[in-house]
Amino acid sequence: MRDIARPAVRALSLASLAFAIAVVSSGDVLAQAKQAPPPKQAPAPAQAAPPPQQQEAPLKQIALTEAQVQSVLAAAKEMDPITDKIDENAKPDPKITAQLDGIAKRFGFANYDDYNLVVDNITLVLGGFDPIGKKYVGAEVVIKAQIAEVQADKKIPAKDKKEILADLNEALKSPQPVIANKGNIDLVTKYYDKLSEALSEE
Repeated sequence: MRDIARPAVRALSLASLAFAIAVVSSGDVLAQAKQAPPPKQAPAPAQAAPPPQQQEAPLKQIALTEAQVQSVLAAAKEMDPITDKIDENAKPDPKITAQLDGIAKRFGFANYDDYNLVVDNITLVLGGFDPIGKKYVGAEVVIKAQIAEVQADKKIPAKDKKEILADLNEALKSPQPVIANKGNIDLVTKYYDKLSEALSEE
């Protein structure tokens, strides 16, 4: 996630999560917008079909348990120092993957992917929380509130403000995720302060 202006980091952390969630959840919609393949007898060889876009699978929603939420909070303290050092574009390192799998297993997860699935489901709910009222209002409401807040903030440099608003407006256009398991909202509400601190830091 792009580093944004420091005065807005706290206020925008959850909106940024909402943006990330909206992008992930709309991946399948974007993939469906591919061009139709050309007819079998193309008039010229130059009009060959473009390579297919890689479709990102939508998030698998699960019903969270209190034990999973507590395990994420405990595991994140050990995971974060490792994952923070990984370059976004770096190829997976088997040694680091094994290290993360080991931590995940120690905290009751099958592996690092299992840990990430739980984190993604928590983050999906966090993206719809009003950070002031600490209540779930939905991602769209949060994004609209953040747009208004950024527009009113005089401390954010104009260039940064333009980029942040472009990202937030793009997120607003994307289909907003629907929480399939309503019990997840209650669990995240119970642990909201700890989860937002542990999972919203960039």
